Amino acid sequence: MSKPDKQLEEFERRLTGEDLGSTEAEPERGSWFKRKNKGITTATSEKRETPDGLWVMCSSCKFTCTAIELREKLYVCPNCGYHHRIGSDEYFDILFDEREYTRLFDNIRSKDFLGFTDLKPYKKRLEETWSKTDLKDSMSVAHGKVNGFDLVIACMDFEFIGGSLGSVMGEKICRAADYSLEHRIPFMIISKSGGARMMESAFSLMQLPKTLGRLSLLSDAGIPYISLCTDPTFGGTTASFSMLGDVIIAEPNALIGFAGPRVIKETIKKDLPKGFQRSEFLLDHGFLDFIVDRRELKQKLGQLLDLFKH
Repeated sequence: MSKPDKQLEEFERRLTGEDLGSTEAEPERGSWFKRKNKGITTATSEKRETPDGLWVMCSSCKFTCTAIELREKLYVCPNCGYHHRIGSDEYFDILFDEREYTRLFDNIRSKDFLGFTDLKPYKKRLEETWSKTDLKDSMSVAHGKVNGFDLVIACMDFEFIGGSLGSVMGEKICRAADYSLEHRIPFMIISKSGGARMMESAFSLMQLPKTLGRLSLLSDAGIPYISLCTDPTFGGTTASFSMLGDVIIAEPNALIGFAGPRVIKETIKKDLPKGFQRSEFLLDHGFLDFIVDRRELKQKLGQLLDLFKH
């Protein structure tokens, strides 16, 4: 037997825990581990792996916890307080009493008015997003009670094409405002958007004056409108309804602005202030009324609704 073959045989014996014995040239050495029962094999199909989504790593401090623990903390990192991005379903469950609410206008879907194509046809992009996310569009509307007070909430889903502002989002905001006006219920928009949806071009931009007109009716009727800006709130949303609330609040460290920091820096050729466009920066400069931790959001909303009612 050649020397390489002997080395391979020795390696396999050590790996399986078999006794190697000893020779005059080489003293006895222990195996790497001892196996009580030989010939143990496990089929690949029977091997257990960690299920996807069981553990979550914080993108801010790299702290790792279970998905269940993170959900119990309302998707706020228990180590550093970082607010993970969540969708409309999670916000509705967090805010509405007993997780009971009625969804409104869920039957509206986007349409490819222009036959738009970039890397892929807009119609195909919509169909893929519908199948992957189980969302009808980038905004969901629901009516329920928050600490006993009626509230209509329109919440954006960043998972649906970056929470982009399109014709459906504008229509849902208008219908939600009409519903609030008819039933005299306070209205709240939770913003989480990358801006206007370019695939709808002018149809998307038309939603800015359309939604502002409806919100002005709420103001004339004395019905409160609350705006909550979360990470990120950008583009057309910031240029319109997100900054026109009777009360404008934000989550901690949320990125809020019109154009992104990188674009601004490249345009003005200057370094930006520390924390630029973060919610704390905007609060210091008068753009926000206050910042609220997600774990205290329901309580704060209840206090606001109580003050508005009385």
